[in-house]
Amino acid sequence: MRVGMYYNNNKVEVQEMEKPVPDADEILVKVHACGICGSDIMEWYRIKKAPLVLGHELSGEVVAVGTAVKKFKKGDRIFSTHHVPCGGCYYCLKGHTTACETFQKVNNHDPGGFSQYLKISGKSLETGTYILPDSMSYEQATFIEPLGTVVRGLRAAELKPGECVAVLGSGIIGLLMIKAARALGAGRIIATDVDEFRLKKAREFGAEYSVKADEDLSCFIKKVNNGRLADKVIICAGALAAARQAIHCVDKGGLINFFAVPRPGETVAIDFNPFWRNDVTLKTCYGAAPLDNVQAMELIRGGNIKVDDMITHRFPLSDIGKGFRIAARGKDCLKVIICPHE
Repeated sequence: MRVGMYYNNNKVEVQEMEKPVPDADEILVKVHACGICGSDIMEWYRIKKAPLVLGHELSGEVVAVGTAVKKFKKGDRIFSTHHVPCGGCYYCLKGHTTACETFQKVNNHDPGGFSQYLKISGKSLETGTYILPDSMSYEQATFIEPLGTVVRGLRAAELKPGECVAVLGSGIIGLLMIKAARALGAGRIIATDVDEFRLKKAREFGAEYSVKADEDLSCFIKKVNNGRLADKVIICAGALAAARQAIHCVDKGGLINFFAVPRPGETVAIDFNPFWRNDVTLKTCYGAAPLDNVQAMELIRGGNIKVDDMITHRFPLSDIGKGFRIAARGKDCLKVIICPHE
């Protein structure tokens, strides 16, 4: 079979690899679509593990089932996520499922989704693979995992109807955050980015206002929000400047969600005194647990959040290198989908 082997953002090559054979407790999936995630093009993070086959926003068709597998059958249309919590450790039982060591260290996909076929085993098969609704396309299903992270992020942000939300960074996750916040009843939504194309999309997808990231955001928020700062500030860009900007944009009693964080070793100086006095909450959020993915699938299935309008590029596996270069450049680009059998 053919796979897209990642070396760096400018070198993703189509190579031949032996087609996996499922054991008794595994399934084999024909990959129909796989999205390029922002983390796939996070070169400083990925390159240390290269070469490897990436791809975790995947959907496909079950083509072989191990003798011990009862949950799935040949022909099932599925979505599967590679990171799944164990469900029984201290952190899982406390509700911090994405802090689970199994979630963070175990990958039950072999190889990644940028391949014609992959094998699914372990927890990814038990609790991380779902049969798709008949109405959902394979391309729509590639949004389940990224939207799942957004669902988790908004739950962590404790978003309430009518609240003013500032979304810092309008890449694919920021835009999904805007769509989801709007669907959940947010009041004013203010989006930032450095790119005018993404700011335009932010307005199309539900932001009332969009602002260039280098503007005085706190003053702008006060101007459009009756003299108040934002109730919720959600950082969806890994730039250090976004993290620094966020701490000046949250209102009294508000919350900052570090959904995206700067690179390891980069730090943000914070004077905690005003946060302490003003009852401001700082939170982080990482990944998506099974519940988040199920809720994301239902939001897409029910039409509460539309995702087709976020796909700007589609490529066959033979053009995966071009797809990665476009995604990494980010110009006039939102979601890039790879279709391994086209």
